[in-house]
Amino acid sequence: MKYKFIDLFSGIGGFRAGFEKNKCDCVFSSEIDEHAREMYQANYDEKVFNDITKIDEKKIPNHDILLAGFPCQPFSIAGEKKGFEDTRGTLFFDIERILKEKKPKAIVLENVKHFKNHDSGYTLKVVLNALNKLGYTTSWKVLNAKDFGVPQNRERTIIIGSSNGIKFNYNKLNLQQTICIKDILEDDKGQVEYLKEDDYTIIKNPKKQSSGLIFVGYRNKKIRTKGTRPDTIHLSRVHKQPNRIYSSDGTHPTLSSGESAGRYFVYHDGKVRKLTLKECYRLMGFNDNFKLLGSKAKLYNRIGNSIVIPMVEEIARQLKEQILTKTDKIIKCQKSPIQMSLFENIKDKAVE
Repeated sequence: MKYKFIDLFSGIGGFRAGFEKNKCDCVFSSEIDEHAREMYQANYDEKVFNDITKIDEKKIPNHDILLAGFPCQPFSIAGEKKGFEDTRGTLFFDIERILKEKKPKAIVLENVKHFKNHDSGYTLKVVLNALNKLGYTTSWKVLNAKDFGVPQNRERTIIIGSSNGIKFNYNKLNLQQTICIKDILEDDKGQVEYLKEDDYTIIKNPKKQSSGLIFVGYRNKKIRTKGTRPDTIHLSRVHKQPNRIYSSDGTHPTLSSGESAGRYFVYHDGKVRKLTLKECYRLMGFNDNFKLLGSKAKLYNRIGNSIVIPMVEEIARQLKEQILTKTDKIIKCQKSPIQMSLFENIKDKAVE
């Protein structure tokens, strides 16, 4: 059976790509950023609606799954930490009004890692309580992209809800062995930009962090010395991502939506090179046929705001297996009173 989904705050379609790979059909998408809409439409050949706050929920097609990577700026440690005091934070309530009207079988929401800590956990509590009041059983977890076949240390809070009482089990997700940056690098055919040796410093005895990152050096820019301990001045570089250099034998740090110049540098084969645009999109799981439109600055912004496709693909696979197929069995069973007790037993075990 093919399940239908809607793609809210769709960006350039990372959520969509992961669910379509699991034979699900998109029936509606919405994105306020004009450039993102242009890229989405170019790659998926269909209209993307604009501002979700101006769309009547009754006019949205019926669907089985609601997907939403709702804006993270209000909840990010890089933002102003205003949460629901910020008008952008209230976009969650547009999700809520659609759920009230359409009552899909399942919900998948995504936000930044630190969403779970905002306002001492109160923001997450508000979201979960709102979903519970609408009849959804919820669970959440912080997932890392590096566990799903891409060499990027990118942690995101994932919230999954079901209308059938089944609690999504994240432990059933199929995790993959972490690969290295060098595994996704292009062959150099003249398109790769290298730094001159005088423009960077490589540190001695770099250590691999638990995240898989191997910090090996920094660009020779102005050094931030205030607050640094003796012999650790180079560590001040860590706070300025455009200055950092990481080994291609490890993972890459999170691609940032605020980086418009693509200043991502890796130490590979004894040289320091900049990641190409194609490599940045590979770090998010996009294939090389994905159409890139517009200026480089906008393209770097788009990728930093997207979601890692292989992670979504695995979530979609387990969502179908754990929730959607069982929901259909329960609904079918309710039409046959003789078998009702059998499927109630299936449901109860699933909840456990």
